[in-house]
Amino acid sequence: MSTPLKPHAGAQVFLLPDLGEGLTEAGLVQWLVAVGDTITTDQPIAEVETAKSIVELPSPFAGIVTALHGTAGDTIDVGAPVLEVADSLTSTAPPSTAPVQPEHEAYREEERAGSGNVLIGYGTAARTSKGRRRPAAASVTAPRVSATPPVPAPTAIHSAPSTPATPPSPGSSDRRPVAVRSPLVRRLARDLGLDVHTITATGADGAITRADVLQAAVENAVDGVSAHHDAQETRSGETVDGLAVLARERMSPLRRAVSAKLTRSRSEIPEATVWVDVDATALWDLRSQMAPEGEKAPSVTALLARFVLLALEDYPVLASRLSESGDEIISFEGVNLGVAADTERGLLVPVVPRAHALTVAQLDTALRELTTTARSGTMPPERLRGSTFTLNNYGGLGVDGSAAIINHPDVAILGIGRIIERPWVVDGAIVARRIVQLSLAFDHRVCDGGYAAGFLRRVTELIEHPLRAFGRV
Repeated sequence: MSTPLKPHAGAQVFLLPDLGEGLTEAGLVQWLVAVGDTITTDQPIAEVETAKSIVELPSPFAGIVTALHGTAGDTIDVGAPVLEVADSLTSTAPPSTAPVQPEHEAYREEERAGSGNVLIGYGTAARTSKGRRRPAAASVTAPRVSATPPVPAPTAIHSAPSTPATPPSPGSSDRRPVAVRSPLVRRLARDLGLDVHTITATGADGAITRADVLQAAVENAVDGVSAHHDAQETRSGETVDGLAVLARERMSPLRRAVSAKLTRSRSEIPEATVWVDVDATALWDLRSQMAPEGEKAPSVTALLARFVLLALEDYPVLASRLSESGDEIISFEGVNLGVAADTERGLLVPVVPRAHALTVAQLDTALRELTTTARSGTMPPERLRGSTFTLNNYGGLGVDGSAAIINHPDVAILGIGRIIERPWVVDGAIVARRIVQLSLAFDHRVCDGGYAAGFLRRVTELIEHPLRAFGRV
């Protein structure tokens, strides 16, 4: 919890707004402002994690921040206070005695360059931009126009100003301006758990570079492991069954949402699983020949996704849903394909809408974009819902098979293992072939094992004889 300034009668309290879709809380990822900062209406003041995604939280007020409620990792309920803002003309915040440096402007601009999607639904209507805001080049390199004669530019970020300044108060160095020219460098530091204020800058203009962040990460990993371990033991002091508890970590809103969904799937869906080993040698050999002139060959996942979509044309029940009451099967014209993605934040299932209408090349582009966006943590919530069938290529994780959990409210999920060389009998001889295991988990309420096996045989046929799908991919 940040220490607030002297309370002011005119302070406005920003309460966490209704996030919609039944979401009642959000996890605080990081503050983008500090106590004493002057903010404008709709300026992002924090990043929060909901059960759907990470979003920026813009302020509905303008003025000087007098209090921040919560620290990174805390959970804030809807309707609870987030921060307090006092009018800049009446605030009791102490005035700055040092001139504003261009470096500070660059710092504030980069703090306003977020890593997620702006939470909409409140604030002013004048704001129309979406996503990450890029700092203007002039704010980084051009000094402010002043009525006073220009003074020589400082040679380092923290060079002494030309006029005496009030000595910094204890702890003020924690919030000193830091020259990080690129928002990507700042994000890299945050993802690695590093405080940019502690990183030694080697850039020609005193800025922190990507190499500086990576070097600090290496040093932190080597020198900080034992200290972090000891700190956790000291802080906990708890034992369970004779073992010391290092730490207790509260599940994030996203992890709790995933947990609830998987639990509901297991408790409500009477699922069954069928699997088969498939000879994918022909597909493996032909893939390189499928690349258009001057372009890369489509990924194996894109080809398998297309074969799955072709098989679903013959077995559409597996791309249907059950009604909430469980007494109706809802069929659809086409397929919204969910693709399981393993990310640092946990399992996400972004969706390719109307995937049945896409070619292999279009599927390949869509899948690459989905994977990149999901792993960057900037996937919009609306792209994480609406699937009618799920594909999980866990072979990329180095495993051969899995009894996957159905992604509710879907009724089936197909898992794909590693494609590796194994001994295989061909025409009575044992030869090395590229083999992959497919496993289909399905809701036994919508179909029986024979129907599911028929779907799996159709996918197997297309993988083993990919040319039979020629003209339809």
